Amino acid sequence: MTAQKLTAEALGTALLLISIVGSGIMGSNLTDDVALALLVNTIATGCMLFLIITILGPISGAHFNPIVTLAFTLRGEHPWRLAAYYIPVQIIGGALGVLLCHVMFDLDTWQIATNMRSSSGLFVSEVFGTFGLLFVIFGGLYSRPDAVPALVGLYITGAYWFASSSSFANPAVTIARAFTDTFTGIEPSHVVAYLVAQTIGLVIALPILRLLFVARHPTP
Repeated sequence: MTAQKLTAEALGTALLLISIVGSGIMGSNLTDDVALALLVNTIATGCMLFLIITILGPISGAHFNPIVTLAFTLRGEHPWRLAAYYIPVQIIGGALGVLLCHVMFDLDTWQIATNMRSSSGLFVSEVFGTFGLLFVIFGGLYSRPDAVPALVGLYITGAYWFASSSSFANPAVTIARAFTDTFTGIEPSHVVAYLVAQTIGLVIALPILRLLFVARHPTP
């Protein structure tokens, strides 16, 4: 069962990065209009999130995100032993997804991003974006578990536009995007700031989530 869960997490995270990076490449190839390219990127990512959460959720919980895994673990709803496997598998899966995108679009397989993403506004955006993602996930699980795939897909679709960072809200996504010098890349020296912001978002979210959404079925 552990192998099944880890495979689901690796595959799901890879598919998520394929949708993010692949649609970013396609959008920028088809138009010089940045807003239109971002719209293409947004739609593909939101659709993929709905699909992978719906299909793989019953297998692994459909985390695809170290912050989500940590949130479930710190709430006592996911074992630490499994979390220690989930997180590296998510990061590896995301990186492999990026490499596959480069192959599909006939680009250099190994790349380092040069897109500069560094400002106080982007930092705050990542804090808020991560908080919002956790709010949607745990709020959805508490109120409408069957709607979580749609809720997460819709949230990220919106966050691409209302958050200045386009809401990475995911360390695996952030790290993987440092290895693509395309539309969705992030310069490696800026990755740490994003990871710190995402962690702060988690820290802020946890007590609020505990207050609002009491865990109903803790896992020892």
